[in-house]
Amino acid sequence: RVQLVESGGGSVQAGGSLRLSCVVSGDTYSTMCFGWFRQAPGQEREGVAAIYSLDGSTYYADSVKGRFTISQDNANNTVYLQMNSLKAEDTAMYSCAAHVGDCGGSYWDLGYPYWGQGTQVTVSS
Repeated sequence: RVQLVESGGGSVQAGGSLRLSCVVSGDTYSTMCFGWFRQAPGQEREGVAAIYSLDGSTYYADSVKGRFTISQDNANNTVYLQMNSLKAEDTAMYSCAAHVGDCGGSYWDLGYPYWGQGTQVTVSS
């Protein structure tokens, strides 16, 4: 079993930055796909960014390309989401998820079995 704990959310003005962290523990594997997802009230959950642990390949939703960066720190078993140039529409609950295996071509639809509890991001305009 894989445990995920997110932190780093908060309130920020539009144009600001936040860095989310996802600490990974438990039965980790060398080949895992980690994803950041978000869900705003009344909206469906959407994939934001994903990273393949083996080679660091990254994937982004069009809405965040050029503003968000996903990275991993293997020494500290942590996956980060650096969010810059935040917009009001980025306001959501952000969750980290893990899938054993590569990210493949459908990195938003892997049926991630492991999820963290989420961290709230609020961007005021």
